[in-house]
Amino acid sequence: MNKRPPMAIEPASPVSLREATRVWAKIGLLSFGGPAGQIALMHRELVDTRRWISDARFLHALNYCMLLPGPEATQLAIYIAWMLHRTVGGLIAGVLFVLPGFVTILALSIVYALYGQVPLVFAIFVGLKAAILAVVVEAVIRIGRKALKNRMMVAIAALAFVAIYFLHAPFPLIVLGAGLWGLLGRWWMPRSFPAPASAAADASSDFLIDRLLGQGQLIHTRPSIARALRVTLIWLAIWWLPVLAVIAAFGRHSVLAGEGLFFSQTAMVTFGGAYAVLAYIAQRAVVGFHWITPGQMLDGLALAETTPGPLIMVVQFVAFLGAYYHQSGLSPMAAGIAGSVLTTWVTFAPCFLWIFLGAPYIEALRSNRALHAALSAITAAVVGVVLNLSVWFTLHTVFARVGERQYGWLHLENPAWSTLQWPSALIAAAAMLAMLRFKVGMGWVLAASGLAGVLWLAVPRA
Repeated sequence: MNKRPPMAIEPASPVSLREATRVWAKIGLLSFGGPAGQIALMHRELVDTRRWISDARFLHALNYCMLLPGPEATQLAIYIAWMLHRTVGGLIAGVLFVLPGFVTILALSIVYALYGQVPLVFAIFVGLKAAILAVVVEAVIRIGRKALKNRMMVAIAALAFVAIYFLHAPFPLIVLGAGLWGLLGRWWMPRSFPAPASAAADASSDFLIDRLLGQGQLIHTRPSIARALRVTLIWLAIWWLPVLAVIAAFGRHSVLAGEGLFFSQTAMVTFGGAYAVLAYIAQRAVVGFHWITPGQMLDGLALAETTPGPLIMVVQFVAFLGAYYHQSGLSPMAAGIAGSVLTTWVTFAPCFLWIFLGAPYIEALRSNRALHAALSAITAAVVGVVLNLSVWFTLHTVFARVGERQYGWLHLENPAWSTLQWPSALIAAAAMLAMLRFKVGMGWVLAASGLAGVLWLAVPRA
């Protein structure tokens, strides 16, 4: 009796760069809500809707990005785009992720310097920010359900949340502890730490990147020492040449040169995201350099929290005002724009360096059982950390004043029911109901929420 030959696996068709560019532009335009909202949005778009990358690989990449200095959500976008379309894809994703926030913050910085606060713009972004809560809540539930596959992972996530939220433990310490737990647990409790997927399993996956890797199509993801040296030299030059040019043009002690050097330094120490370094940036900008006042720093934080893009974009606002008021040799507006551009450059150029240099090696580590166990534990810990970011974002959305420990010496008040912002809470609740219960599209929800924010501003005035 003749046996039927095994069915051949149909080769995966890579997504076009044009289509990917449209997706990264959409993500950049909707990247409200800080790291929690941005990671939630990418998971929704890339894992659930388009099935470009599996949960396992998404979280594997997120693990690496959480270990790096700088904005983890930006780096995650660069990482995934690099896997799909090499360096050009990573550049497009990274630029489009940052560009909407950069343009918005620059425009608002100019308006702020000329006219002060603009309540109408603030009200629109407050409504949008409240709507992103629905995306954040949905993603925490969805990611947690898929990443915490057994009681061990649930325990690690719970301990990570307790450590970072209640005990204020440093993020690197939590990651190191989780990784060590995974390495040891791999030998003590092997059933709690499953082996990584094989190439055959990847090839038969219904996720695009898994299939492309399993079929050997993404050869650029393989590590190479020659490539690593080339990437390091090129991106160090891209990072530092503008700073050296500013020093040559305006002098080592100019405000622009100081901003380039200072924010290059902070780009290398922002482990755990922007939250870990905001107090340091605020103290140096206000007390050390006298670029801005404490009130202006708080206004910048409010703008960065409510506009699209990473929260670290607050440095752009700080640099604009610092150069606008204190840089000589240029008009105030030209100096402010130059400081804004330079600071954004040195803040995000390192993100491309870390990803293009390290991602091939991180991908190669997926096949190592011991390291896979360590990264699985870190994945669980990251779920706890994302939950912490979600709680932080929720509190900052529905309360007027919150978080003394987040901004340290600025002494903001802790949350209290007397500071509850009922309009924000109602907008957030309506957005959750619309998206989670009635499956209304994100664009419609955001548009309605922005309009609701404007109405919130108009009602008291009427």
